[in-house]
Amino acid sequence: MGMWASLDPMWEMPAEKRIFGAVLLFSWAVYLWETFLAQRQRRIYKTTTHVPLELGQIMDSETFEKSRLYQLDKSTFSFWSGLYSEIEGTLILLFGGIPYLWRLSGRFCGSAGFGPEYEITQSLMFLLMATLFSALTGLPWSLYNTFVIEEKHGFNQQTLGFFMKDAIKKFIVTQCILLPVSSLLLYIIKIGGDYFFIYAWLFTLVVSLVLVTIYADYIAPLFDKFTPLPEGKLKQEIEVMAKSIDFPLTKVYVVEGKATIGSKRSSHSNAYFYGFFKNKRIVLFDTLLEEYSVLNKDIQEESGMETRNDGEWDSEEIKAKIKNKKQGCKNEEVLAVLGHELGHWKLGHTVKNIIISQMNSFLCFFLFAVLIGRKELFAAFGFYDSQPTLIGLLIIFQFIFSPYNEVLSFCLTVLSRRFEFQADAFAKKLGKAKDLYSALIKLNKDNLGFPVSDWLFSMWHYSHPPLLERLQALKNSKQD
Repeated sequence: MGMWASLDPMWEMPAEKRIFGAVLLFSWAVYLWETFLAQRQRRIYKTTTHVPLELGQIMDSETFEKSRLYQLDKSTFSFWSGLYSEIEGTLILLFGGIPYLWRLSGRFCGSAGFGPEYEITQSLMFLLMATLFSALTGLPWSLYNTFVIEEKHGFNQQTLGFFMKDAIKKFIVTQCILLPVSSLLLYIIKIGGDYFFIYAWLFTLVVSLVLVTIYADYIAPLFDKFTPLPEGKLKQEIEVMAKSIDFPLTKVYVVEGKATIGSKRSSHSNAYFYGFFKNKRIVLFDTLLEEYSVLNKDIQEESGMETRNDGEWDSEEIKAKIKNKKQGCKNEEVLAVLGHELGHWKLGHTVKNIIISQMNSFLCFFLFAVLIGRKELFAAFGFYDSQPTLIGLLIIFQFIFSPYNEVLSFCLTVLSRRFEFQADAFAKKLGKAKDLYSALIKLNKDNLGFPVSDWLFSMWHYSHPPLLERLQALKNSKQD
């Protein structure tokens, strides 16, 4: 009885104080959970100082140690940046940072002749100031990550001047998209009547589809150089593979191709495809391609990995292969990686992800419509006399929905891992198992991925299955 009695004062508090307290409590609960998971993984980095027996065939001790030290440095950085972020967010809430910034944006608008009736104008000023504050407070962390951690481990390719120019360009491009889209969304919510949530959802659906369509053609080239993959054996083989699975390929690009000095930002490797309907393009990072990577200029071509008569891969040849310091994959391995990526398309993973995203978006807008009239939600965050639509979106989507967002994020992580196994199995059915196996090892080496993980950290965070699990599935003689 005494325990329940002690809770009575909390439930007797005004609704807005209970809401504020719950939001703050949940935020710290999530932070402590994430920190607990990170410390479990950090213990793995600290204690696993030798290559485990099961990894003997796929990783040499030098690469293993480099990877371990890189991940250890990243986890230290993640701890301090995460702690700062949580404290900053808490102080902003406790000291009324959101209503203060809203009033400040109102004063700026007022001095330009826009009164309180111009709520959308004030909302845009609020967004501009909030994103500027976020960019400035995040800048020191980004600088340290790029020029200390990534530099130390050989991944940074940027100069300070390029970094700053890039950051300014990103900020400007973000505002050019964010401000017009936000103003239109707020206008739709204002004039949409009882069913505004349907119109708002349809608007965000159209915007997301347009952005996906134009991103690689008009936005990404502002930051990276896209060069068409030259005619040759690799391009022909990519086209043949695409045709064999009815993938409507129109163009193949290399990001930061051989006309440049290599990837400007980072030497991490990647590949992806984009586009809708019958107009799809494939993009390869130059660091993925052995013959394009700037790190490989003075290294002789390596020999291929042969298959033994019993169908297994020879462990000595694997060891020789992974000791090679070259970056990137051979053509056969690039095709295997693309086989995996195209598997996501063929198996409908891309469409399924879009459907899930839009169902979630519709649900969130519907719940927003239900909650937007609750004055106590605004009062909880210091808005006693007004209920601006933008602030309502911020409060409900970022704070009130945070428990739901955490659960959804975990479910999507589980689904993503399932999709990755299925895409690997698809590449395997195309006859690319051996090449994908060696490509995964190379990419893990090039990106200094650490192949040992804590099961709980992995389950919560890894959108891709751990390396050993993927390799085991590829070596398994049974088709999935």
